[in-house]
Amino acid sequence: MAVKEPGTQEPLIGRLVVIGLGLIGGSLAAGLKARHLCRETVGVVRRAATAEQAVALGVVDRAVTDVSDIASELGPDDVIFISVPTLAVESVLRAIAAQVDPAVTITDGASVKGSVIDAARTVYGDVPPQFVPGHPIAGSEKSGVTAANPDLYEKHRVILTPLENTDAEHLKRVTALWQGVGAEVLSMSVAEHDEVLGATSHLPHAIAYSLVDTLAHDIGNPNIFRYAAGGFRDFTRIASSDPVMWHDIMRANKDAVITALDLFIDNLTRLRRGIETEDSEYLLGVFTRAKTARDHFTKLLAKRALVESMSTHKIDYLLQPGGSVTGSIRVPGDKSMSHRSIMLGSLAEGVTEVEGFLEGEDALATLQAFRDMGVVIEGPDSGRVKIHGVGLHGLKAPKKPLYVGNSGTTIRLMSGLLAGQAFDSEMSGDESLAKRPMGRVADPLRAMGAVVETAEGGRPPLKIKGGQTLKAIDYVMPMASAQVKSCVLLAGLYAQGTTRVTEPAPTRDHTERMLTGFGYSVKKDGPVAELTGGGKLTATKIEVPADISSATFYMVAASIAPGSDLTLTHVGINPTRIGVINILKLMGADLTLSNERVVGGEPVADIRVRYAPLKGIDIPEDQVPLAIDEFPALFVAAACAEGKTVLTGAEELRVKESDRIQAMADGLQILGIDAEPTPDGIVIQGGQLGSGEVETHHDHRIAMSFAIAALRASGPIRVKDATNVATSFPTFVELAKQTGISLEVIDS
Repeated sequence: MAVKEPGTQEPLIGRLVVIGLGLIGGSLAAGLKARHLCRETVGVVRRAATAEQAVALGVVDRAVTDVSDIASELGPDDVIFISVPTLAVESVLRAIAAQVDPAVTITDGASVKGSVIDAARTVYGDVPPQFVPGHPIAGSEKSGVTAANPDLYEKHRVILTPLENTDAEHLKRVTALWQGVGAEVLSMSVAEHDEVLGATSHLPHAIAYSLVDTLAHDIGNPNIFRYAAGGFRDFTRIASSDPVMWHDIMRANKDAVITALDLFIDNLTRLRRGIETEDSEYLLGVFTRAKTARDHFTKLLAKRALVESMSTHKIDYLLQPGGSVTGSIRVPGDKSMSHRSIMLGSLAEGVTEVEGFLEGEDALATLQAFRDMGVVIEGPDSGRVKIHGVGLHGLKAPKKPLYVGNSGTTIRLMSGLLAGQAFDSEMSGDESLAKRPMGRVADPLRAMGAVVETAEGGRPPLKIKGGQTLKAIDYVMPMASAQVKSCVLLAGLYAQGTTRVTEPAPTRDHTERMLTGFGYSVKKDGPVAELTGGGKLTATKIEVPADISSATFYMVAASIAPGSDLTLTHVGINPTRIGVINILKLMGADLTLSNERVVGGEPVADIRVRYAPLKGIDIPEDQVPLAIDEFPALFVAAACAEGKTVLTGAEELRVKESDRIQAMADGLQILGIDAEPTPDGIVIQGGQLGSGEVETHHDHRIAMSFAIAALRASGPIRVKDATNVATSFPTFVELAKQTGISLEVIDS
């Protein structure tokens, strides 16, 4: 059963037999025929006139009115595509079962897979291995053979729902067939398919049909359609679809459609009540959540698969060597503060306004999590966010697990907040986050009386049981970590008594500063931070400065590239975050601060960096916690410095988004640099960066670090899988090109 690869313009299959030459079946036949991907296309239709029309239109090579007219000709390289109304599939399968060889591949296009599987079992006793259930997610309100479009499936998705006994060769053939006409092929279980399509396709059709029927027959105003605007036209377009087909779909997927309808009716009733009572907060919540969900849906259509577990579009960076960076730029807002502004603003009483919010995926994951817990959040719009706080005890139970993507800050800080809620919750993330240790927050939370479950090895997902009485603790941290410190302090908001956290070395203090800004008393005494539970947060205004972690990449870029002169404006220089500035100065960087001021309780400054030869140093351990996120970029600076740079006391780097010590050592070695990892650091001997391909291990900071390394490389550098850069620095590519870095984004 040889299958040619898509795009070869050689036949993928022998014959394609399409039973039912409407839009879906006719378009598949026409698409394969136009691309010469099968030896012959044959249509099976009920009427002779339709058969003649299909041939005349060029949709198929020939057409017959009964499957028996073609069944005896079919062999192992042929495919039958069943494209009839859902409830008619059983009768078609019955005709096929009596006449078609078991070696022939059979697939279908019905939008309800459960009923198709039931039909196959009724006919065959069990679903035969030759049958590959499928559903193309494409179509329009047009129907019939005249609607056939050979390009219909270009850049559309086709869902296959193979069973355990589905033959691998038949599955491979059907997959190649759909890919041949330009479709993206995904896989799903039968049950998940029917649930998802019941909500996203079948429910909207039911609503559209009902709305048009209501306006046409119940309101009775003859001008109701004459003056309808474009929104009505767009929304009700699908009510022009084939009534028989949708009659069958509603019956076949009855349970899923009824479940979705009941939820919709319940929400519609609440919306009616909100309009009637002029409940501004409720209406704004519905509309902002809906807008956000629709915008997210648009991004999914453009870049991502139907559900999170499916494939994600990946990109690489290709960088040309040499160049310099010049000009004046402002990098996006501080990620740490953006996270905390959403969290504390949601728990405050009143409306909090935020300027400079980082619209990266990590911070947006935090924002979405609080929307999922009932908080009304307007924006973000050009960095502006308005948060309608619900108070410390106003969060609502999310209806599903909270997905936080790649954000370790979100999952660790929120675990402290969620430990004090009355409801159960669960948090999960992407492939990278699923590998990160959560015991460091789970252990102190358990000591406070929280019930926290982790996956094997103390990894996500985190399950937190609500309704627990938390008690204050005096926690001495075994390792410096702002995330752990913040988690315990945030849980302390809900604890009885005074919670104290003692850190072994200074870490960023954004949580303490921002709590104070929201009117919550936090006492600081050297390494000890403490607060007493039972208070309240009061809404405020927050201006988020530019993120020093993001600025670091350009500070290092200007430091290593001859001829560089770059100014970074409005950068946050919180004393707990300026390790990168101190370390670069120790290495000999020409770096000056100006226009220093305090904005919203946080110090900011403009930073000018000019090229200067760097020298290797032993990095002081007291600077490590102050630069923990900046070390990947600093390793590039060390690679370009004269002499040896030694880092110790940085074991925390091994449990970030990746093992950053090993990942950077591997990449630098590929580029010809002597970089030896140690258990708690690295030894880097400065030298000449070469050319090569480096892996990011799904880590945004690894990707950006090797991107700036190209400024001093002898040849091109390809940074593989830079997709996650959007988590923290969505404008990195734009600013790189603006300042003079030769960077090309290419499909992975």
